[in-house]
Amino acid sequence: MKIEDILKSTLPMDNSKKIILNILYTQSMIAENFNLVLKPFDISGEQYNVLRILRGQKGNPANMSMIQDRMVAKTSNTTRLVDKLLLKDLVTRKVCSENRRKIEVLITQKGLDVLAELDPRVINHEATLSQNLSEQEITQLNHLLEKYRNQ
Repeated sequence: MKIEDILKSTLPMDNSKKIILNILYTQSMIAENFNLVLKPFDISGEQYNVLRILRGQKGNPANMSMIQDRMVAKTSNTTRLVDKLLLKDLVTRKVCSENRRKIEVLITQKGLDVLAELDPRVINHEATLSQNLSEQEITQLNHLLEKYRNQ
């Protein structure tokens, strides 16, 4: 369905505006569907992102700055996200022994278990969203989005 039909717009739009509206609408749709995947686990997309970053550390601690740098949504409040994950026993946090101003965060076994249970659901979610595209179209879309973003 065209973005004009979705938004019920009767006025003509230039293509630059359509790109923005298509990206924003698509991002919203993806986020809504992803939130449904995460809902049974009582975590947000941003919390999931933190858990994935920590799992990628393979048992090594991460500091708040490193987590923030790797976040998809750069405006996320990393401290608040880690605090919420702490309350759910999905991460641990301690003061670094070499630098007391540095906080080290580790994923717990419970956090790893949650991700292991989520992994197939996330893969299915991603595959479902891409099912109408060929491999060539997926590659092309990735290339175009990266080109658009990296002006």
